[in-house]
Amino acid sequence: MRVQEIMSRHVISINVDAPVIDAIKTMLSYRIGALPVVNSYGKLVGMLSKGDFLRRAEIGTERKRGRWLALLTGTDRIARDFSRQHGREVGEIMAPNPFTVSENTPLEQLVCLMESRGLKRFPVVRGDDLVGMVTRTDFLTAIATVSRDKHGSTRSDDEIRRSLLTFLSQAPWRPRPLDIEVQDGTVTLRGAVSSASARKATIIASENVAGVKQVENQLTEIAWPPAEEDLGGGDFVSLQEEPSTVDDEAL
Repeated sequence: MRVQEIMSRHVISINVDAPVIDAIKTMLSYRIGALPVVNSYGKLVGMLSKGDFLRRAEIGTERKRGRWLALLTGTDRIARDFSRQHGREVGEIMAPNPFTVSENTPLEQLVCLMESRGLKRFPVVRGDDLVGMVTRTDFLTAIATVSRDKHGSTRSDDEIRRSLLTFLSQAPWRPRPLDIEVQDGTVTLRGAVSSASARKATIIASENVAGVKQVENQLTEIAWPPAEEDLGGGDFVSLQEEPSTVDDEAL
């Protein structure tokens, strides 16, 4: 999936010359945590978020530095901090040059950007034009939509069973041979797994197959590896031949 499939296209923005109090009223009215800032041509020039109001002179939270710390910080930094803490217009307190993404940015890339930069939202641009916003909330909406479509689909029991067998045969947690039965969209799992985590993952994998309405768990936990006689039977065996190591050589 790409950004354009989950982003919000109705974007609430504010002009760079607007009074700070107007930005506050807009954020409170729409219950949003940030505003894209645009110029008179509608071009994105910055972002204004709740964090920009943490240190403000009105509430006595502006930074106060002693003489020596001020010398270490530098006069330029002190001047910038003063402007942001006392500014009366949006352009004076906003964060300029915000990080942006395009409509065609893959969601995996967007997630990596959010994680690496610690950001909750990105403006979506086409050139310099603001065309949308994508936030963490949009991921919730996308997941809910996909889940609804997946579980609302109609598939035969045989199709469901084949899909589940195909996935589990390649599952990295290597489930043991399992007996899987599907009737009227209800999956019944029987057999042994190596741990509580493997059991949970197997159940969740079953729940995520399109067309599954319910999962009946009849799995039991048995320590890994199984006895040699347990390797036969069941719908599949995912054990793979492991390369020999020095420890395997005869003494």
